[in-house]
Amino acid sequence: MTIADLWDQRISAFLLSPSQFLATTSTESFLAELLHELRNDKTNDQLKVTKTLLVSVLLEHPTILCPSASVGEETALELLSVFSHTPQKSIVLKCNVMLAITNVIICTSCLNTHTKTAEDWLDLLFQMIQDINDYRCGLSQQPIRATACDCLREMETCSPGLLSQKLEALYLLKQQETTVLHQSYCLLYTLGLKNAIRILTNQKDVTDLEFKSILGGNEGFAWKSNQLELTSLPINMLVQVPRLTQGLDCKDLKSIMSLLLEESYLLMPISQSALLRELVEVVAMVPGLSRTLFKSQLLRLFGTADVSLMHATLFMKDTFTDSLFTTEDENFLLKRLVGMAQHPLLRITEKLFYMECILHFPENRPISSSGEESLPVLVTPRLAAFLHPTVFNDSATMLCRLNLLCLVHLEANEGEADKGIGFLFDHIMALLKIVDNDGSREVVVTSLRALFIFLMHFSGMEELSEKLIDKLCDMYSRHSRLAPNLIGLADRIQEHPRPSLVGQVAKRLTIHNLSWHLKVLKRVAKEGQITQRNTIYLLLNVLINSNLCERGNWQVGNAVLAVYRNLLDHPSIDQVFIELADLLQYISIQYDDTDIKDHARIYYTLLTNLSWEKLTGVLAKRLDGGRAKEPAQSSSESVEATGEVRNWLEVYQGQFQTPGFGSEVTLRYNLTHAKETDPLFDKVFTICLHFEPKDSNYAKVTDIHVPCVFRDRKSPEVKVKLKPFQPYPTSLCVSAMFTTQDGRSWHSRLPDVSVSFPEIFLPLPLPPNSSRECREQVFERIWEATASGNSDKSAISLFCFKPEDKSLADLIKTHFQGYLITDQQSERSWKVLLFLPPKCHILLKITQAEDAAQVSIATDNRELLPFLNSNRWLNRCFAGVHLHRSF
Repeated sequence: MTIADLWDQRISAFLLSPSQFLATTSTESFLAELLHELRNDKTNDQLKVTKTLLVSVLLEHPTILCPSASVGEETALELLSVFSHTPQKSIVLKCNVMLAITNVIICTSCLNTHTKTAEDWLDLLFQMIQDINDYRCGLSQQPIRATACDCLREMETCSPGLLSQKLEALYLLKQQETTVLHQSYCLLYTLGLKNAIRILTNQKDVTDLEFKSILGGNEGFAWKSNQLELTSLPINMLVQVPRLTQGLDCKDLKSIMSLLLEESYLLMPISQSALLRELVEVVAMVPGLSRTLFKSQLLRLFGTADVSLMHATLFMKDTFTDSLFTTEDENFLLKRLVGMAQHPLLRITEKLFYMECILHFPENRPISSSGEESLPVLVTPRLAAFLHPTVFNDSATMLCRLNLLCLVHLEANEGEADKGIGFLFDHIMALLKIVDNDGSREVVVTSLRALFIFLMHFSGMEELSEKLIDKLCDMYSRHSRLAPNLIGLADRIQEHPRPSLVGQVAKRLTIHNLSWHLKVLKRVAKEGQITQRNTIYLLLNVLINSNLCERGNWQVGNAVLAVYRNLLDHPSIDQVFIELADLLQYISIQYDDTDIKDHARIYYTLLTNLSWEKLTGVLAKRLDGGRAKEPAQSSSESVEATGEVRNWLEVYQGQFQTPGFGSEVTLRYNLTHAKETDPLFDKVFTICLHFEPKDSNYAKVTDIHVPCVFRDRKSPEVKVKLKPFQPYPTSLCVSAMFTTQDGRSWHSRLPDVSVSFPEIFLPLPLPPNSSRECREQVFERIWEATASGNSDKSAISLFCFKPEDKSLADLIKTHFQGYLITDQQSERSWKVLLFLPPKCHILLKITQAEDAAQVSIATDNRELLPFLNSNRWLNRCFAGVHLHRSF
């Protein structure tokens, strides 16, 4: 496997999950390796592709690799060096490096804090764009200039006003540029102009001299002008637009605006859209500029087929309303939108955009100003006739059309409304018929969404609502698989006054497909206005007249208990108290599953001993004292707590580790009380400790059960067995469930437990009676295989140090006694083998010379080297200086 392939794998893994990738290495080391590879001077095509891939990491996740401004500045300097040494012919790589530098400078706050690196990079970018018409560097370098313009725009966007003192120079460059990059210069200048004027709106009593000085500025970058938020102007009818003072001489600005508008048709549609939005904001802020500047552009914009230009046109209309758009313009624009929404040559997404534009059309005189969906007055049933939904439409188009037509017929006169609503009702019935004929899952979902839209708009028409619900009930009697869909629909429409959907469905339940019916009954039990006597009789009939109890299926029993759990919370429980108690008692005796019996007894005890108010309070409590969510498969515990419990218990590290064989690491900890706790927790019982690894490098840890912990007794020791997939340091989230003397159960989040790198070490997994020769032979074979360099993952390293207070033999005995392979003190040499499950090794050859000691390190997993000196562990062992080399 080549280096390029290795980097391709690593970058793919990082982009897939940065946190999981960095769990196996440190951010600093990965960034250092990445920058080192970028500095590689080799210029073959494969390496160019690899470098471009490396740069993409800094484009996607700059703040992860550069968590602070200082690291960001150092990284930007490194990338600047890479950029300057990249050959001129590597255009794509140079452009990507430019984007990466800009990204790092912005995201790590180097731009906001005005660092020297940011200043140098801005100067360099401005020098690049001054090569107008490619006179100096030639046509081949044109992408570099385009990228420089993009970088400057991004920096101006993130630091508004940065270019406010460069407007004259930018205007001259724009005027002189005659290549395709003219639009890039136009957009850069327009953005700088808008932000400069926005800064002036924050000042009081702006003079003509100050106003003209902005247009004629040709100085350095305005670092101190960065006082604007990174948002667009709040231009709408509800928010006051910041404006300049009246009476300013706008002659020069008007000339500039007219020229920009005249040139706008030369730009690409997306660039035109951005330019128009900036100019609209400028005109909105300057009272001396007339809205009629845009009048000459309207005819061209009304006829556009480009989505971005239509969006800019609607933005213009929302800003200027009747000061620019007449009633005829408004009517024509609406007809244009309706026509485009049904155009056969447009993509589905474009048609949906035009329908959304109709729903949110900015009227000159809007009736409602709430911002919610409301149809324009000019959209009549006649105008929208061609937008009626059909069963042949795709799902998104059909639902959007249905919603629009519902709004149309809600506002229509009585005769047109009845006819239109009847058509929509027939459309819904046609969809349900398709579902009834075994329609696909997509058809089912789309049809029920359409039904929901119809019911939301016409909730007051009880006759239509009842017909639709009857149709759904009839369908469910033949297709019980629709239960989850109908429950979802019921949840969405439950707040509206209409016949209960699930209540009507429950009347038609049978013994067949019981699992689906139980889901419906669980939802029915939540309906406070429905009496639950029929539900209980149905369940009792099923349990008595079938072999359900004898079969003892846990999932079915759990589903039945989920229904009972909701019944216990029902306000009319007094009316069915005896029947419900009989049913729970029957399950607790007859059901052939111990867990189901136990939970039935719990419910029976609660039902017969608590008032309804206390019962609902108990059921509403969660383990941590908060409100309970509905369980997915009711585990049905009843847990009472007065508040969330935190840190009443603590886990302290006991012995370092238990040496053993195999692929498991056993850690020993002491479970003890925290120093200051409530006396209620001095004695706790039946503790269940749950450990959850924070990464995917370890298998799931089995829960540990401790009978009791008393404050005045010795702390019990617990053994945590870890099974690594990768032998890297980790930490475990720890929580505990326990019971106090008063019988209440509690849940507590305990402090995290850290597992350091040395705690993963195990001795060489050989039989206990293995001879010294056997151990040495294994050591040498692993060393030779590792040092040969045949494996891509192997590495060797060197560590030199000078022992200080203790002798070298004492140091080795202290830290490596359990891992020694040979101890040849006479020859001043030692061999140590550390086994890291499941199958990694670290081998140490320690020799002592006259003035220093040397540790040669070999490993079959080079990813382990950074952890050897994490927190300077190796230094602490030998109190030396690390000289590292690896290959």
